[in-house]
Amino acid sequence: MSGLRSGAAAHGAKKRFGQHFLHDPQVIGRILRAINPQPDDTLVEIGPGLGALTVPLLQRVQRLHVVEIDRDVVPHLRAACGDAPGLELHLADALKFDFGSLAAPGRPLRLVGNLPYNISTPLLFRLLGYSGLVRDMHFMLQKEVVDRITAAPGSGDYGRLTVTLAARAAAEMLFEVGPGAFRPPPRVVSAVVRITPRPAPFALRDAAVYDRVVTAAFGQRRKTLANALRGLLPAAEIAAAGIDPGARAETLAPEQFARLAGRLPSGPGELVRE
Repeated sequence: MSGLRSGAAAHGAKKRFGQHFLHDPQVIGRILRAINPQPDDTLVEIGPGLGALTVPLLQRVQRLHVVEIDRDVVPHLRAACGDAPGLELHLADALKFDFGSLAAPGRPLRLVGNLPYNISTPLLFRLLGYSGLVRDMHFMLQKEVVDRITAAPGSGDYGRLTVTLAARAAAEMLFEVGPGAFRPPPRVVSAVVRITPRPAPFALRDAAVYDRVVTAAFGQRRKTLANALRGLLPAAEIAAAGIDPGARAETLAPEQFARLAGRLPSGPGELVRE
């Protein structure tokens, strides 16, 4: 799903971009109220499409950056926005775009949009890399992705995305959006999530090492930590962190992963082998 869009009849949705066009004004209104944009916000919309959200955002802010990959929608977007002087269009792939180039001292970014289902997870991981430059993010996502973002330890949805995000941001699901709000309707339910970057709420010495441990642990999530982290942390080091080496990754809270990361040296370093 790409961009919060309307006017599907004017521009056909492209499957390769995962496009579904939002046409429900009530949903658009709820998103606007959740964002509550202020005139001097540095707002960035990912996937503006035909401008269903872009137009009302431009009415509320002095400047709006939009990042769009589909050049064929640009004429429709510009027509919808008219001569609004605050629109700054960046024709680019969001997976490659440098969002940091839009930030200014004392002016953190506010990111909004309807992320394409086919790239939502890798894009979220990439956007987390800009967390120090971002005030908040309001995204429409596939509900199952939002469930993963907000999952609790021990649940089936809990995984790498949950734990990686927990060290950098707080996340809250705001509301669900049914398939009927889009043309063509997707085969899944969507949800709007608010992600607010903040320092880790637990002791974290090195975020890169934390990510390394999380990735290794969930890369083989059916295995015990002793097996999944073999070559990274010996079982004795796992136990020294106060964690059962026989436990599995999905049972650990984020702060427990931070304790495991604390048993490793900062930086790439050498793997610890038993």
